[in-house]
Amino acid sequence: MNRREFLQLLAIASAAGFALDGKSALAKDTGNKLYNLPKFGNVSLLHFTDCHAQLLPIYFREPNVNIGVGNSIGKPPHLVGEKLLKHFGIKPGTADAHAFTYLDFEKAAKTYGRVGGFAHLATLVKQIRAQRPGSLLLDGGDTWQGSATSLWTKGQDMVDACKLLGVDVMTGHWEFTYGADRVKQVVDKDFKGKIDFVAQNIKTNDFGDQVFSPYTIKEQNGVPVAIIGQAFPYTPIANPRYMIPDWSFGIQDEHLQKMVDEVRGKGAQVVVVLSHNGMDVDLKMAQRVTGVDAIFGGHTHDGIPTPSIVKNAKGQTLVTNAGSNGKFLGVMDFDVKHGKVVDFRYKLLPIFSNMLEPDAKMAALITKVRAPYEAKLNEKLATTEGLLYRRGNFNGTFDQLILDAMMEVKGADAAFSPGFRWGTTLLPGEAITYERLMDQTAITYPASTLNEMTGEQIKSIMEDVCDNLFNPDPYFQQGGDMVRVGGISYTCDPRQDIGHRISNMMLKGKAIDPNKKYKVAGWAPVGEGVTGEPIWDVVATYLRAKKVIKPPKLNTPKLVGMANNPGIA
Repeated sequence: MNRREFLQLLAIASAAGFALDGKSALAKDTGNKLYNLPKFGNVSLLHFTDCHAQLLPIYFREPNVNIGVGNSIGKPPHLVGEKLLKHFGIKPGTADAHAFTYLDFEKAAKTYGRVGGFAHLATLVKQIRAQRPGSLLLDGGDTWQGSATSLWTKGQDMVDACKLLGVDVMTGHWEFTYGADRVKQVVDKDFKGKIDFVAQNIKTNDFGDQVFSPYTIKEQNGVPVAIIGQAFPYTPIANPRYMIPDWSFGIQDEHLQKMVDEVRGKGAQVVVVLSHNGMDVDLKMAQRVTGVDAIFGGHTHDGIPTPSIVKNAKGQTLVTNAGSNGKFLGVMDFDVKHGKVVDFRYKLLPIFSNMLEPDAKMAALITKVRAPYEAKLNEKLATTEGLLYRRGNFNGTFDQLILDAMMEVKGADAAFSPGFRWGTTLLPGEAITYERLMDQTAITYPASTLNEMTGEQIKSIMEDVCDNLFNPDPYFQQGGDMVRVGGISYTCDPRQDIGHRISNMMLKGKAIDPNKKYKVAGWAPVGEGVTGEPIWDVVATYLRAKKVIKPPKLNTPKLVGMANNPGIA
């Protein structure tokens, strides 16, 4: 092709709506380079986490606010934008820069296309495994929740997809919001003989018996490899206790140490923890528990390009976190000699759907499970004129949309929306379909509420959630973001203690009166017996009436003492 013909091709492609630059024109070649991962060592572990039931490719914007406090300031995962690129030596304007940061998101998203998708993930898994015989695929949990089809099938679509994908070991969190009986049904029937569900920190309330196997030991190329499970420790607090009434959770690092010692005693030469703690908790746990070669972490949705190396009393532990929404696949290669790990290589691979051919069998399964719901999923509720996203310590534009909808539809003075980190992204001009709405709201306790609260109660709730996020001790953090607040402006100082982080609360230009009652809308109550219109119906009503959604005005607090924090863009 000569230069003139090439320019004509570019013009035709541009007129057809393709986003073009050198990278997109050479997407296949870029993909070949990106996914060319030479084999290393003799033990390989593949890891994905927090896919939140996204079977198809989606857009997902990384945060521009991920504040670290205390000893976490300036350390992964509390780096965003240019600071993250500089820390990890990632060149701006590259595929990796788009995958790991929010920078130039709209332009880059049009260039590189959607990310994730189980059919594309399946292709990459097969490609990596072909080079690494016997490698193990680990699923870090938050797999059965986050989409309409997963909610409507009680997670069965994801269970079937993970079996086809070839998952070997799994732990959990949002899975438990389907109830104890449903989780046990899947583990005892669907997973039997195929997938090991491990959780050393889930025990019965009465006698303290293990509910699930605490670990599994598998041999890979003659090397015994132990995978110990660590489910989300705060499940009964962050989610409804009544759904798992007979089980206790917690971090339980003393018991974890016993499990590490036990598997070492059984001959394990590689010991890893498949964790859903959240990265800050994993970093602290790696200091306290010895004998762990690596922690494959999840829950906080942090896409971290390289492991953090944590020193402890008997050596070191690698701490990784593999992002969310099916966007990444982590590949850890260990070189094991004389009964121990002597070296490693790690790569967190972004999954660009334009650069990976979809696996035919997985694509067929996805088509089959979605078929009964396609009409409902594709219902167009409105069109967005701005970027809609969730993620960031204080608010996202889709969160703001939910707040605005609740206040208008329910006639509330103010509104609270949970600081969930799951939820896909929409580009300007895209249709807000029923499926995209459910990506933000698909839970088993979706009731919306309208309550009268005093100003003192409002502040107490905000202080409590803020402490979950900014407590300097990671063991007192629960890994979500700050509750999203509609209607009320406020000031936040993350450096302070609980009860003193929130100030200057204002509503319509007037200070919030501690003794006055206000109408406050909310959703996702964790208490038993709460009823109310499902949140998706509330927001759908709002969207259908508006038809076109202008870029929401974000209600975020005035921050104090954070001017030089590298977790703020």
